[in-house]
Amino acid sequence: MDLEARSLQPNVKAVLLAKLREYKSDLNNLKSEHKRLASANSNQAARDDLLESGMADAMSVSANQRGRLMMSTERLNESSDGIKESRRTMLETEELGVSILQDLHQQRQSLLHANDTLHGVDDNISKSKKILTNMSRRMSRNKWIISSIIVVLVVAIALILYFKLSK
Repeated sequence: MDLEARSLQPNVKAVLLAKLREYKSDLNNLKSEHKRLASANSNQAARDDLLESGMADAMSVSANQRGRLMMSTERLNESSDGIKESRRTMLETEELGVSILQDLHQQRQSLLHANDTLHGVDDNISKSKKILTNMSRRMSRNKWIISSIIVVLVVAIALILYFKLSK
């Protein structure tokens, strides 16, 4: 998004970059709040598990607490692994998105370059067409001039022959 926003016109670019910074700030705030709530919930659940078992028999309480503690630790580890996997997936997705945006930016630049080249070729074709039109006009004009000269010469020769033969 950042690359795309930077390639836009200056009046639109400033607005979009400001919104992008705001969204990034909101995202960071939400991430930190999620981490805080996740750690608070896991600590609260562990504390509740430990306090509930305080009324049972000492031996069964110890075994029960140990079992619950093991289960809590296992759930915590699974949750941590899930969070790590989600984070890894998020980072991969973000890298993929950046890569796609860079590719799109390069393709846009290629298309703009091709468009400029096409306009240059179009201008050259227009110039060539004008030159060919002028050449065709000159050729036609020269053809008429030569035809006129030939007609004049033929008439002159005919007159000369007429006057020579009539005497």
